[in-house]
Amino acid sequence: MLRKTRIFLAALFLVGITLLFTGIGTQWWGWMAKLQFLPAVLGLNIAVIAGVLAVTLLVGRCYCAVICPLGIFQDVIIWLRRRFKPVKRFTYSKERKWLRYGVLALIIICIAAGIQGVVLLVAPYSAYGRMVALAAGKSLAWPLIAVAGVTFVGLVVLAWTSGRAWCSNICPVGTLLGSVSRYSMFRIAIDKNKCIDCRKCERTCRAACIDIPGGKVIDSSRCVNCFDCIGVCNEGGIGLKFAWGKKPRVEAEKPEGRRGFIAQATMIAGGMALTGLEAKAQLHGGLGTVIPKENPERKVPLVPPGAVSVKRFYERCTGCQLCVSNCPNGVLKTSTDLEHLLQPTMSYADGYCRPECNTCSTVCPAGAIEPLAKFEKLTLSWGVAHVYHKDCLQRQGTDCGNCVRHCPVGAIRMVTNRAGREVPVVNEELCIGCGACENLCPVRPISAVRVNGREQHLRHNG
Repeated sequence: MLRKTRIFLAALFLVGITLLFTGIGTQWWGWMAKLQFLPAVLGLNIAVIAGVLAVTLLVGRCYCAVICPLGIFQDVIIWLRRRFKPVKRFTYSKERKWLRYGVLALIIICIAAGIQGVVLLVAPYSAYGRMVALAAGKSLAWPLIAVAGVTFVGLVVLAWTSGRAWCSNICPVGTLLGSVSRYSMFRIAIDKNKCIDCRKCERTCRAACIDIPGGKVIDSSRCVNCFDCIGVCNEGGIGLKFAWGKKPRVEAEKPEGRRGFIAQATMIAGGMALTGLEAKAQLHGGLGTVIPKENPERKVPLVPPGAVSVKRFYERCTGCQLCVSNCPNGVLKTSTDLEHLLQPTMSYADGYCRPECNTCSTVCPAGAIEPLAKFEKLTLSWGVAHVYHKDCLQRQGTDCGNCVRHCPVGAIRMVTNRAGREVPVVNEELCIGCGACENLCPVRPISAVRVNGREQHLRHNG
C-alpha cells in the first residue's frame, strides 16, 4: 500500500511539473512548483522549508521520491531498466561523505556569495526544467542545449547503472534532507529475527543503502522511501517502524564501487561542458523575407517586473526555465551571457512585455519574481526607452510614428527638431520599459528605440 501510494503521488507530480514546463496548466499545477525545496530556500519561503523539513523528520526523504521531478525521472529510468534487464541487480555501496558534504558545502558557499551559476547546475528542479524546456523546444539557447543534453545523458546512464547514485552522493538537496532523515521518527528498518539473509531487499534498493552482510542495516540518510524493499521481502522482515530513541546506523567499511564513482565524476565534469549551436531567427507576419530583429546591447540588463532589482533577481533565480517556458509573448529567453548563464534574460526581438500579462510572476517558485496583479505593471518601471535618432525613420523623412502609437502609457510623443522634422522623444518619468516601442519599431536588425533596464525598479505614484 505504501509503495502504490508513493507511485501514484510521484506520477501526479511528474506529470504536473512536466506540463508546467511546457506551458500547460499553470492554473492547475502551479502550486507544485512552489513546493520545490531549493527554490523555496532561495526565495526564503519559510512555510515550504519548514514543511519539507518537518515531513522529513517524521518519515524520512519522501520529498525525493514524491515531489522532486528529477528524482522521479530517475525512478522512471530504473523502472525501464528492470523491464529490459530483469536479471541485473543493484548492490550496496558505501556512503561517500567527502563527495556529499563537499558538494553541499560548495553550494552553500555559492548561495552566500551570490554565485548562481554553480547553484543552478546542480539544482534538481532546475535541471529537470532545462531538460523539459529543451525537449519541448521552449528554449534553444546553446548553453541550455549543451547543459540539458549532457544532464539528460548523464542521468540516464547513472540511473541505469547505479540507481539513485546522483541523489545519494551529489544532490545538495538530498544531502541536506538526508542529514535530517538520519533522525526521522519513522524509518525503514530490518527485523533481524525474521531476516533470512536472502538479500532481495539489498539487490532491489535503488539507493544502494541496504547492507545485509555488514550487519543488516539501512543508511537512512540515503534511503528515499521508495518502499521497493518492503514489497520484495516474503518474510515480513523489513518495514517502516518507529525509530526515535535508536542510534542512527553507522556505515560498515567496504571498498567503494569504481563504476558508481566514475559515472558520478563523469556527470559532474559533463555538466560543465558547453557546446555551440547556431540559433535560428524566428520571423513573424508575412511570407516575404524579413531581416530578423536582434537584441541590442543594454547598459543595464532587463529583468522581469516583480524582480524588484537586477541584483536581487539574479541572486534568487535558479535558472529552472519555468518562466521562459510559460512566457506567452516570447520575451523571456535563456541567457547566453557567461555572467548569467542559463538564467532568464528579457528580449524584445520577438514580442514585448504586455501590461496585462503576469504569468512569470505567478509561476516563479524561487521568489525571484514577486507576484503581480494583472495590469499592475502599469504602475512599475523596470526599464527606460531611448530613441537613437540617427537610426530613426522619422529623421530620415519617413512618416512612421509606430513607437508613439503603440506606447501603452503615452510616454513617447512627437516634437519638432531644429531641422523642422517631427521626431519621437521619450518621457523617462512615464516609461515603464515594456518594450512595445522597441519590438514594433520597423528599423532592423537593431531597433531605433532601445530599452535599458533599471538597476532598481520604480513604482509610479497613482
